Amino acid sequence: NMTIAVDFDGTIVEHKYPKIGEEKPFATDALRMLIKDHHRLILWTVREGKLLDEAVEWCRKRGVEFWAVNRDYPEENGPEGNKHFSRKVKADLFIDDCQIGGLPGWGEIYHMISSGNPFVPHNTDEPYDTGKKKKRFWPF
Repeated sequence: NMTIAVDFDGTIVEHKYPKIGEEKPFATDALRMLIKDHHRLILWTVREGKLLDEAVEWCRKRGVEFWAVNRDYPEENGPEGNKHFSRKVKADLFIDDCQIGGLPGWGEIYHMISSGNPFVPHNTDEPYDTGKKKKRFWPF
């Protein structure tokens, strides 16, 4: 089971910050299936305060309960009194619309994670492994 950090704006919903955009196709379906598969999901977003509460509630109404929100584990305290607190979440996998290669569709995201190959291929027009040696740019 993996710990998976998931962005909100532009990833789960269309980017309309500070408003909440329309859901990306199959986003909450895939997230519920990942939870059912016993992965720990962390909502990892720039949202804070009321805007964060709105995003968490939006997800909750659609059956997505995150293991933690903007922290590594549910009981982690914020920066007050915790000299070891880091805003950088420790996760096995990050799902974000700003990732290299862009954001695949949520059906593909679920398939990649459940198949054990959660990596976006360099060229999404080609299959994951063609068996062919690729020509390298660098001579070494």
